[in-house]
Order: sequence, then structure tokens, then C-alpha cells
Amino acid sequence: MADFLNGTLLISEDPVQLPLIGSPWPSLTILFFYLLFVLKLGRMFMENRKPFDLRAVIKVYNIVQILYNIVVLISGLHFLFVLKAYDLSCISRLPLDHEYKNWERWITYSYFFNKFMDLLETVFFVLRKKNRQVSFLHVFHHLVMSFGGYIYITYSGYGGTLFPLCLLNVAVHVLMYSYYYLSSVSRDVQSSRWKKYITIVQLLQFILVLSNFSYTLMQPNCKASRPVIYSGMFVASSFMVMFGNFYVHTYVLPGKKKVQ
Repeated sequence: MADFLNGTLLISEDPVQLPLIGSPWPSLTILFFYLLFVLKLGRMFMENRKPFDLRAVIKVYNIVQILYNIVVLISGLHFLFVLKAYDLSCISRLPLDHEYKNWERWITYSYFFNKFMDLLETVFFVLRKKNRQVSFLHVFHHLVMSFGGYIYITYSGYGGTLFPLCLLNVAVHVLMYSYYYLSSVSRDVQSSRWKKYITIVQLLQFILVLSNFSYTLMQPNCKASRPVIYSGMFVASSFMVMFGNFYVHTYVLPGKKKVQ
């Protein structure tokens, strides 16, 4: 445990240590203050205050997220299908001396860093007194995706098995933040069923992730990390159950009550 906290078990042995990588303390510190604010201090601060009007800030934030994720998505697709850096039937990280290693490293890091950008969404909820949206699923999802990225890069290196699956998540985020932006400028979008469809897309994402992991496990000569695959399957299954539960309680059960 001490070695892990000191960041000395970097299995990838990559000499390039980007910000937030190399030691868990920066990530843990950010997440500690995130939890402290969204679960305690932020609510105390807003208790006797009116909700902040953050519409302009949130519009800018959504635009930044859309553009950021589009750049990562295009870069990742170029890496996979133009540079053809991976054997898509059995994906493993590139060796340190590979000509496309920097591509792999920076695309992976860009995805990892974006998970910390996502934390601002919860901060906006608190400052707008939208505490009902700060659900267990919401907070748990952000914690797993941010610190899970650190653990993956530390013990498995940049890129590799999870690369195309993270790219799928980037595509979902382009759709999601586009919806957030459009709903902030149009009441018609707010009242539409697009939010329901985005939840369906997220559920399909987890099904595709599990399918990809299962396919990889069936390749007899594939040396992709089994611990990474099994961990990924556990996380994807957990999210699928929680998002499925959210979908049922938000969109299915209310409809049945109306019919009755």
C-alpha cells in the first residue's frame, strides 16, 4: 500500500510523467475537496443563499466540453483507423520506442484529464441548489472514472486494452454535452425525450464494452491483461445495473403510474 501511495509501482515504466500521473496524491487531493464541497461545504455555503445564475458559465463549459471531446474523438479515430497503430483483434499498449507512442500517450492522457474537468458539473449543481441531481450514481460515476483512470495508467500504462472503449465514451460525451448545451438555449429540447435517449445510449455503451471484453477473452493468442479486462467488466456491469435502475425509476415506472 505504501508503494502504491508513493507512486512507485508504475508497471508501465514510462519515463514521461504527465501532471497528475506518478503519484496518487494530486488526484486524491482533488477528489477529497470535490467530495467535501459537493456533500458538505457547498451545501452549507448555499443554505441561506439564492441559487447562482450560472447559465452563461454553463454554456461556455458545455461548448468547451463538446470541442474538447470532438478533438479527442477525431485524434483517437485517426490513431486507430488511419495510423492503424493497434491490432484491433487484440489491443495492447505500444512499446516505448514505437513511432506512435506519443499519440497513444497524449490521447490517453487527454481522456484521463477530462474526467477531472467533468467534476465541475457537480459543483454547478451545488451552486444552483440542484442537490437532487447530486445522486449516489452521479458522484460514484465521477469518482470511479477519474481515479480509475489514474490506477489504469499507473498499472497498465497509456493506451492499450481500454483505448477504443474510452473512445466510445468520448463519443457519448460529445452527444451528452451537445444535449446539455441545446437544452440550455431551447425549452423545446429541455422538454423533449432526448435525455431519455441519452440514457439508452449510455446503457448501449456498457453492452458494447462488455461485448468487446468478451470477444478479447475468446482470442486464444491474445495477451491483453486479464486483470484489466476483468476489472473493466466489473465496472461496466456495475454501471449498467445502476444506470438501468435509474432508467427504470425515471422513465418506466412513472409511465406505468400515469396509465393506472
